[in-house]
Amino acid sequence: MDNKQINSDRDTDNMPGMSAANYQEQDLDQFLDFIIEKAVKIMHARAGSLLLLDQKTQRLYFKVTTGEKKEEVKKFEIKVGEGIAGQVAKTGESLLVQNVKQDSRWSTKISDSTGFQTNSIVCSPMKVGSEIIGVVEIIDKADGSSFQESDVTALTELSEMAAMAIGNARKIEQAKREDRNLQEDLGEKYQIIGKSRAIKKVTEEAFKVAKSKTSALILGESGTGKELLARLIHKAGPRRDKTMVVLNCAALPETLLEDELFGHEKGAYTGASERKIGKFEVADGGTIFLDEIGEMHPGMQAKLLRILQEGIFYRIGGNTSISVDVRVISATNRDITKEVEEGRFREDLYYRLNVVQIKMPPLRERKEDIPLLSEYFIDYFKEERGLATLSISEVATNKLVQYDWPGNIRELGNAIERAVVMGDSREIKPEDLPAFSSKVKNSGMQVGLTLNDALNSFKKDFILLNLNNTGGNRSKAAKIMDIQRTYLSRLISRYQIHDI
Repeated sequence: MDNKQINSDRDTDNMPGMSAANYQEQDLDQFLDFIIEKAVKIMHARAGSLLLLDQKTQRLYFKVTTGEKKEEVKKFEIKVGEGIAGQVAKTGESLLVQNVKQDSRWSTKISDSTGFQTNSIVCSPMKVGSEIIGVVEIIDKADGSSFQESDVTALTELSEMAAMAIGNARKIEQAKREDRNLQEDLGEKYQIIGKSRAIKKVTEEAFKVAKSKTSALILGESGTGKELLARLIHKAGPRRDKTMVVLNCAALPETLLEDELFGHEKGAYTGASERKIGKFEVADGGTIFLDEIGEMHPGMQAKLLRILQEGIFYRIGGNTSISVDVRVISATNRDITKEVEEGRFREDLYYRLNVVQIKMPPLRERKEDIPLLSEYFIDYFKEERGLATLSISEVATNKLVQYDWPGNIRELGNAIERAVVMGDSREIKPEDLPAFSSKVKNSGMQVGLTLNDALNSFKKDFILLNLNNTGGNRSKAAKIMDIQRTYLSRLISRYQIHDI
């Protein structure tokens, strides 16, 4: 077989609109299937496979397979250096074996298990630059003859096409990731706004912490900007050009959280049809931010401790350890020392996470920043809604400063957005702002109320305070108040609490 045959086959059986150079990212799997089908067809072979190299585990796994045993073959993995494919992945050189039974490098593991007997094989590496990313192998001529050197030339060309497609996919994904990071860097929503002594102290501490790879624990109430501080630490440090991954530990149950953090192998459980890379692996060389770490289940705490201690983990369903270099920044709005004292949070994990601790001050402790924050939000909504002349009156600003903001900056942003929507698009006035009815006013201490009335008044204010603090999330509010969610719902109806 020569290149004329390859070119002829391309002309008569090409894939419309697809090539290694111009394919769309979502077409990659289809393109790789096409490459292997093409190789099998033009080489008149019984079967073919494309294996990708997992750089962490140094194992090859089957991405594309053809032939009568293709589904069984996909269950296997091959170590670098094992068998013909493993040798090609190790050396980066193509191999032609005309009789595998006479070659000491041949591994019978897959043949013995599947019953698919191989006689002759040709295998070529896939490379992106100098990096070996996988191999392509073609097995047995359909007519029983052996492969020849011309087959190696043909397969090498097809392997280069597959490698180019995969390399382009990586470039596209990297470009998208860099674009997202750039947008975040340039986007004003990630600024830490304020000139108060409290916020200056926090930012100074953040820049000091950023210079090291030390784990950091950020404490603070909901809505104070803990994630923004974590981003500042990442971007001000030596890992700024690497990935930062953000995960809310309270948003997922334990099993899903483990899957998100560590990933899984194909077939690890029902529905795991493909290998999944976890957040720790994605963040290798960079930073992972674990928000609401205090909500993490004890079982997951133990698994997180191991990766912090040893720097290794296992994908769900996997037996190969994966080593990563990840900086961990965590945050919680809970009293974490109390959680440790009462046995709900592991003490050894706490010390691992709490090498450096930074406290984000609540908005009520930095009220001098409220006018600046208000202007920031107004500028944001001016641009978003095209309101070039929008401003805020001095009286409205004073009203904002006088409020204690149990929901902190998040609540302030929501209040400004409401005022923009409800106002006249020119100037925000006091009447455009929320009534701030959730502010605790010690109504239970007023003279003239019965004890029962005072208790009911306090309960209503207390519920409003917690609902505002959780952004209206009843489940979280109930958990904080240590009551059942159903009971909280009944109290909300009883006290006619609305607009949360």
